Amino acid sequence: MSIMCCVLTGDESRQRVKFTDERVCKSHLLNCCPHDILSGTRMDLGECSKIHDLALRADYEIASKERDLFFELDAVDHLESFIADCDRRTELAKKRLAETQEEISAEVAAKAEKVHELNEEIGKLLAKAEQLGAEGNVDEAQKVLQEVEKVRTKKKDAEEEYRNSMPASSFQQQKLRVCEVCSAYLGLHDNDRRLADHFGGKLHLGFIQIREKLEQLKKTVQEKQERRNQERLKRREEREKEERMKKQTKSRSRERKKSRSRDRDRERRRRRSRSASREKRRSRSRSKERDRRRRHRSRSRSRSRHSREHSHKSSRDRDRERDSKHSSSERRSDGLNGRTESRRHDDREAGEI
Repeated sequence: MSIMCCVLTGDESRQRVKFTDERVCKSHLLNCCPHDILSGTRMDLGECSKIHDLALRADYEIASKERDLFFELDAVDHLESFIADCDRRTELAKKRLAETQEEISAEVAAKAEKVHELNEEIGKLLAKAEQLGAEGNVDEAQKVLQEVEKVRTKKKDAEEEYRNSMPASSFQQQKLRVCEVCSAYLGLHDNDRRLADHFGGKLHLGFIQIREKLEQLKKTVQEKQERRNQERLKRREEREKEERMKKQTKSRSRERKKSRSRDRDRERRRRRSRSASREKRRSRSRSKERDRRRRHRSRSRSRSRHSREHSHKSSRDRDRERDSKHSSSERRSDGLNGRTESRRHDDREAGEI
């Protein structure tokens, strides 16, 4: 198979393009570009409009092992567009064939279709036997050839039924059929060699490869999308879990703050209560102290007054006693003086006498 590469000119020839560049053919990187597969066939598409480079494919294969690049999406779009064009050509070929060939009944058409199907089976088996022989599997190739003989017998019987269902002149006309895979024309009376060349040919096998590759890529894309969706769902669940944890943490933090605030409020109230209790006790103590001092002062005043009264009474008593003593002393003195004067008088009188 020849490799078609776009020629890099100017700056592109001096500076190598990376495989991620939009100008690089993603189908070529995945080894499924129709321009490569159908090269050299009667449906050769010519050179691809995008860059083909085996070195870029090698770079892609290395990078794709480390991460998903999802180039399969580009390849699927490319191959779907190509297969859609091929299917449109097949339908147009069927319409043209129906217009040019003699119309036959549904029963005869069914018998002819059976012959075509057996021809297709023979062609595929012969192509498989040739491939096995080329690979050196002679025994397997012989088994496939034995199956070919069985199908040939079935085909002979189907052709006999088809021949008996229509006039001989009509039977001799070549009845064509459009291949559903590659849109090539197949004859009802094609020999085994012609059938083997078609079903084992590069064009037919190339279309089979393209169609199988398309189905494989669709399956790969679906699996990757499901895996990516699962990863996204997992990441979203993790984010939601983290957000819930953050909310719970914030809620706990708010609760702790509220609890601390309530504790502080309770502590403040407790302190105020203790302070108020202390103030009350102090007030009561001060009140008691004032009462005590008041009673003490009252008692002191009473004692002082009593003391003063007592002292005054004592002083009066002392004065009275003093006065009494003085009076008594004076009286005694007067008595003594009187007696003395009386004695003196008596003495004078006696002296005079």
